Amino acid sequence: MTEPEYRGKKILLVIAQEQFRDEECFVPKQLFETAGAEVTVAAEFTETAKGMLGGTIMPDIRLSEARMDDYDAIVISGGSGSKKYLWDNRHLQELVKAAYAGNKVVSAICISPVVLARAGVLKGKKSTVFESPDTLRELKEHGAVREDKDVVVSGNVVTGRDPKSAEAFGKAVLKALK
Repeated sequence: MTEPEYRGKKILLVIAQEQFRDEECFVPKQLFETAGAEVTVAAEFTETAKGMLGGTIMPDIRLSEARMDDYDAIVISGGSGSKKYLWDNRHLQELVKAAYAGNKVVSAICISPVVLARAGVLKGKKSTVFESPDTLRELKEHGAVREDKDVVVSGNVVTGRDPKSAEAFGKAVLKALK
């Protein structure tokens, strides 16, 4: 039996406390764990987080307790709750900046690439996002080069468009983590 390929790799999976998009959390998480990576789920609180489709998950840590030194990658799930809980979260933006500066994998899916844009890591980079007037405006304002694709990889930055791209997004994060 061979060792799982990603044993020893640690991924911080950030979700909104409420209204995270179920597939964008659970599909990549399953891929990461199956590959042998250790996944830590972070949200605003450690009480049960609820997805848009009714799924629930118990966050391992509060987002405010997370330190990028402890992880090889940050993955930010989408869903309508991202705008309320994640877009303006200063600690999350600092985590993203630290991950990017440390050449770690920085990734977000659906409407959460806005967090990356606001943290300044998408300036001049190709990316994708779930298309809405707010998300398109945010990416443009922060200098991102938007591509209409399921998944876009630009250096150590991985972005995914929507729930249908959750599996391809998870696989792209793993590939970037190699």
